[in-house]
Amino acid sequence: MKRYNFRAKDNLGKVITGEVEATSEAEAAKLIRKKGLVVFLLRPSRGLTLELITGAKKKVSLGDIAAFTRQLATMINAGLPITDSLLILRSQTKGLLQKIAAKVLADVEGGASLSAAFAKHPGVFSPTYIALVKSGEAGGVMDKVLSRLADNLEKQQEFSGKVKGALIYPAVVVVGMLVVGLVMMIFVIPRLTSLYSEFNASLPVPTKILIGISSFLTKFWFIFLLIVFGTAYFLVSYRKTKAGKRKLDELIFKLPIVGPLQRQVVLTELSRTLSLMVGSGVSILESLNITADVVGNVIISDALKDVAVQVEKGFPLTFAFSKHPEAFPYILSQMVAVGEETGKMEDVLAKVSHIFEVESDQKVKALTSAIEPLVMVLLGVGVGFLVIAVILPIYNLTSQF
Repeated sequence: MKRYNFRAKDNLGKVITGEVEATSEAEAAKLIRKKGLVVFLLRPSRGLTLELITGAKKKVSLGDIAAFTRQLATMINAGLPITDSLLILRSQTKGLLQKIAAKVLADVEGGASLSAAFAKHPGVFSPTYIALVKSGEAGGVMDKVLSRLADNLEKQQEFSGKVKGALIYPAVVVVGMLVVGLVMMIFVIPRLTSLYSEFNASLPVPTKILIGISSFLTKFWFIFLLIVFGTAYFLVSYRKTKAGKRKLDELIFKLPIVGPLQRQVVLTELSRTLSLMVGSGVSILESLNITADVVGNVIISDALKDVAVQVEKGFPLTFAFSKHPEAFPYILSQMVAVGEETGKMEDVLAKVSHIFEVESDQKVKALTSAIEPLVMVLLGVGVGFLVIAVILPIYNLTSQF
């Protein structure tokens, strides 16, 4: 919904100003005329520009979408019409999601299907989400599809939370170590340097190295920041290119510990999404193409697209998956073979997803176990270097007297 400021005249010729909320300028004028007013000025509210600027920076979290889907599924399952359900959700939600719910409601009331209304907000509802809603509309099982979709989103949120939660502690320690190091180099070491120069102390090699780094950061801090931000900007820009994204994804997969974990996380989401879509009545070919577009890794995405091409040509799904050992582990193609033979592809993919999730949890624990002692060793080496560099000149001074 958009807001419009208007100026109009009533039957007595009195000028009336106000604000109206509508989906378009024409709809706003229509609403004003229904009140018996003659509009002579109508323009978007000034707050709309600010709303668009701030709204562009806001994002709807995965948890918000999961809660929205769960509530919508519950209300539809209880027999409420979609319009009434969306009306309730519009009043219950807040922020950007509330505005989106209002727009979806307006589109549905205007005659659009629910999937078409969701499709107008690709930044919030993924192609997978839209395809599943569309299949629910076609099969008349919207409540079941939305319930499954809510379950999937909640599992995805829980799994993502586990991975992020396990990495928070090492990240905080590393950031804290860098901040303390910078503070020491910029504020503490220069004062010690002036003290040493007053006593004409002979400086050992560690102290000279420390003073050199400190002098560079103090005098040329802008160059340091330029290098850091320039490198970050280059990596972000390079990743936006097709070749850059592929190269960086390949590099991530080759990293020890981190690479296998990233692969397991992607495969967990992939198999869970395929299981959900196949179980909701979406064809396997469409499921593969949609999943290929939303998966977060170019290597696996390209492999999925080729799998879809092979399936379209008539090859078995097992054969298509086995052609890409660089993307899919052997267990996936074997389990898919079981699914094809038994006709229970949904259950098999769900079990594969559970296997990948368990392995991901194990790799997260291994990564945490490996990072913590490594961080402590680096922290110890850094502190030891600082202590030696600071204490040695003082020791040399005291030995002279």
